[in-house]
Amino acid sequence: MSLDRVARPFTWFVERFYPDPWVFLVLLTFLTFGLAFGLTETSISNALFSWGNGLSQLMAFIAQICLMVVVAHALAHTGPVRRGLSALSRLPKKEWQAYLLVALVACATALFSWSFCLVASAIVARQVAIEGGRKNLAISYPLLVATAYIGLSIWHMGYSASAPLFVATAGHILEDQIGVIPFTATVLTPWNIATALAAIAVICVICPLMHPKKGAICIPESVLNQLAEQNEKRDTLNNTRPETIAKRLDAARWLNISFGLLLLGFLIIWFATQGIAIDLNIVIWTLLVPTLLLTRSPIHLMQLIRDAASIVGPVLLQYPFYAGVMGLMVGTGLVSVISGWFVEIATDQTLCFWAFVSGGIVNLFVPSGGGQWVVQGPIFIEASEVLGVDPAKIVMAVAYGDQWTNLIQPFWTIPLLAIAGLHVRQILGYCFVGLIALFFVFGGSLLLIS
Repeated sequence: MSLDRVARPFTWFVERFYPDPWVFLVLLTFLTFGLAFGLTETSISNALFSWGNGLSQLMAFIAQICLMVVVAHALAHTGPVRRGLSALSRLPKKEWQAYLLVALVACATALFSWSFCLVASAIVARQVAIEGGRKNLAISYPLLVATAYIGLSIWHMGYSASAPLFVATAGHILEDQIGVIPFTATVLTPWNIATALAAIAVICVICPLMHPKKGAICIPESVLNQLAEQNEKRDTLNNTRPETIAKRLDAARWLNISFGLLLLGFLIIWFATQGIAIDLNIVIWTLLVPTLLLTRSPIHLMQLIRDAASIVGPVLLQYPFYAGVMGLMVGTGLVSVISGWFVEIATDQTLCFWAFVSGGIVNLFVPSGGGQWVVQGPIFIEASEVLGVDPAKIVMAVAYGDQWTNLIQPFWTIPLLAIAGLHVRQILGYCFVGLIALFFVFGGSLLLIS
């Protein structure tokens, strides 16, 4: 059985009608204004104020997100990690093995950190395509990269899950209603782990089955040239010998190691005293510790950070405007209207499912797990209290919706595609197939646990 025919119409649609991520954001903003005027009683001045006021509401969060991507990119390009990923990339002997490997790497890294997944899986996809070309394998490079992105769709079931981290942090906005919900009651529950394993199995099956019958689609020459430039830059750095005290300090690996051990000491004390109290800052420091320990010198670390900074520019520009969309939806009551549709038809057996569907819809407008929980959480938590549904399940249901429609939300493709050297239109057609398949996994699981 082949899913190539299933993927083909979605690929056709995306190639012709899906705009660039920035254009997608602009059109989405206008659509949100239209929906606000059509579905709520807001005024033009209130809508404009809500949108403009929202632009700066997530600045601290944006800084965290960008720093997380930068550190993850640097970690993935340290010598040991890069060599490990390259070694993995040489394993596939057949086309289906290439897609399977990228899927497994993407899923495994997504459960650790969504930011590291975007970088590491893109690197593996790129390297697998290069190795596949040397072995004369008829690999589709766009499908390899799409597989890396589909693997991201389980990130909210792992270590860097935003909504579960949010409610596990003392002082969150719903603490008076639901208290502090520990990670063990959300991400580490047996049913969430079982759902994650089921999703991984589905991803590992459908991605190789989408292999196009038309044969190989090679990696672009521009990507190979960029990779060659990076290798040349790294060789130049390796062969530079320090001649002054200042340059010796720049090249002193012990400075990185000592700083990394200092940060590691803090993390050990944190977990020893706070338990499994994980937030975005702790995830960032967790990524930074191995980055410090594995880089060769301070100057090497700074070179990796500079390389990584180039991929977060579009993220840095676009995210405030998504925050504006979130502000518009909240300020006009639009998010309450959309979520209210599902709350009205929900029962105690279906509330989690409808929270998932609602979360998937709102995620297209607010591609932020934490931000989305802020706007939808109060609505569904209130419903859960009325219907007697465990609030921890509601947290995961909204989180499932967020990760699910990321597959067709182009915003989070930006870091991955910057490394892969492709356009969003070349991969999202395949992601629609993943969207359909994972709907049954996530939705079915939530109906079962209810």
